[in-house]
Amino acid sequence: MIHGTLSAALSGLPANAPFLGLDLGSKTIGVAVSDVTRTIASPVETIARRKFTLDAARLLEIAEEKRAGLILIGLPLNMDGSEGPRCQSTRAFARNLEKLTSLPITFWDERLSTAAVERMLIEGDTSRARRAALVDKLAAVYILQSALDSLKARS
Repeated sequence: MIHGTLSAALSGLPANAPFLGLDLGSKTIGVAVSDVTRTIASPVETIARRKFTLDAARLLEIAEEKRAGLILIGLPLNMDGSEGPRCQSTRAFARNLEKLTSLPITFWDERLSTAAVERMLIEGDTSRARRAALVDKLAAVYILQSALDSLKARS
C-alpha cells in the first residue's frame, strides 16, 4: 500500500522492522537500509536498471534479506515543491511495485540529495569514476537518513 506520509506508513509497522530507502535514477537505483532501531542508514547496492520486473525482483529480494518493513522512495520534487515528469515516473514505479509486495511504500522529498552527496564526495577528493559508482547508493542513504532523523526529531 502506498502512503502519502511517513507517519501514515508507520501505522501497524513492527517497531524493529528496518526501512529500505531507494533513490530511483533513470539508469540505476540506489538502495540503502536502516538498522532495526531506525537510527542509521547504510548503503546496500546500486542496481543497474534493466526491466521493471527484474529491478523489482532484486529490490524485493533485498527487502526480504534485510527483513525490511517499509520501502521509502525518494521523490524528486522541483525546487518550488511542484511535481514534474521525474515525480510522475517515480510514482508510477511505486504503483507497479505496490502490486508485487504487501510492504508499505511511502515517499520522501529528495531535493538536492544527489547534489549534497556529489559535493561531499568532491570534498573528500573522490575520483570522478568512483563518484559515479557511489553517488546513487549514497543518495539513497542521504534520503533514508533524512527520513530517520525526522522521526527522531518528532519523538
